[in-house]
Amino acid sequence: MLIDINLAKKNFSEYVKKYDYKDKQVKLKITHIERVSQMAKKLAIELNLNAEDISLAELIGLLHDIGRFEQIKNYHTFIDSKSINHAEYAVKVLFEDGLIRKFIESDEYDNLIRKAILNHNRLEIEDGLSDKELLHAKLIRDADKLDIFYTLTFEDKSAIYGKTDLSYEIISDEIYREYMENRVINYCHMNTPADLLVANFAYVYNLYFKQSLIILKNKNYLEKIYKRFDFKDRITKERYENIYKQVKTYIDNKSC
Repeated sequence: MLIDINLAKKNFSEYVKKYDYKDKQVKLKITHIERVSQMAKKLAIELNLNAEDISLAELIGLLHDIGRFEQIKNYHTFIDSKSINHAEYAVKVLFEDGLIRKFIESDEYDNLIRKAILNHNRLEIEDGLSDKELLHAKLIRDADKLDIFYTLTFEDKSAIYGKTDLSYEIISDEIYREYMENRVINYCHMNTPADLLVANFAYVYNLYFKQSLIILKNKNYLEKIYKRFDFKDRITKERYENIYKQVKTYIDNKSC
């Protein structure tokens, strides 16, 4: 079945009209979603997927963060641990409230779309997915993370971290240990905006496709992000430098 992606985009634009576009967080999320949708399409094309999977990837990109708008409206934060799980809420809005039919007429792909969205923000993809479900879960996770790096590079810091100046923030002991030892961050352990920045760097280690690593390297996002922050605390400054060096070495090795 063909997916009418233009109709889906039109209805997405209609849906977000009820939210305040002047709100920095709302604007940030709308542009993020639009770019993720295009990045998912780009990755699907580069992986030589068929037309159906390319359209599905683009559609899932459009829908993956639709739960964010109520999160912003009600909680004024992107931190799920302090509000709601935005992926689970997206599934509620789409499938329990029936919004999904605004974006795709058939229910043929409902289960695949649901699983891709539910898994896009988890530490790891759940077991038991079919090959096609796993493919789309990986696609949306990579596309989402690549655009997060774009956002961290160019967007307003206050919309991301809740404040413009992170100079006097610290990277906590537990978050630094998790990053350097496991390269996976437990969001429940984050206490500061600087901890969130560390978690953002850790996204690199969860990219699945070599194409994603090449895009990240060619865009030079990590160096640009690194240079946006200058910490005053000596220990945090040293930790931040170590974090950057480790992730840069990883990308250089894996993107060859």
